[in-house]
Amino acid sequence: MDPDTGKQLELCPWLEKLPDQNKFTCTIYDDRPDDCKSYPVLIEDMIKDGCEMLEKQDLNHPKQAQKILDTLMATC
Repeated sequence: MDPDTGKQLELCPWLEKLPDQNKFTCTIYDDRPDDCKSYPVLIEDMIKDGCEMLEKQDLNHPKQAQKILDTLMATC
């Protein structure tokens, strides 16, 4: 959610495309405490917790979102 407007963001603000690659990384993990760096691992948990990193298409297609999350977590 955008803290200024309260509207849901279309793209996670911490998601950055890696230069010259078709891969993305989540930059928030570098700033999180060690015990939080591995969360989230399940889209189901993110939905239950009201995670602000979820996007509309994640809610509409949770299985595809889980595949993407698994890929992102493999790079952490």
